[in-house]
Amino acid sequence: MLTIITYDITDNSRREHVSSELKNYGMRVQKSVFECYMDNELLSKLKASLETIIDATADNVRFYPLCKKDLERVKVEGIQIIYRDEDYFLV
Repeated sequence: MLTIITYDITDNSRREHVSSELKNYGMRVQKSVFECYMDNELLSKLKASLETIIDATADNVRFYPLCKKDLERVKVEGIQIIYRDEDYFLV
């Protein structure tokens, strides 16, 4: 499932840490927006990791899961970054 993850982090160090962690799960499509293909288990793992990084009184991270029907309706204006759910990733 594709999950759109956005964040608003007040501290530069925490922001960089969150960004770095999200890069392990998906692709940055805007400065504070990532597209991540993951199942519920991986999503839970990511959420647990982010909870240890953010300050819950000052920061927020939002998760928007998209079903296949919603994904088909996504439109992009301008530069289109294509990110597909692959069976494997080469690192």
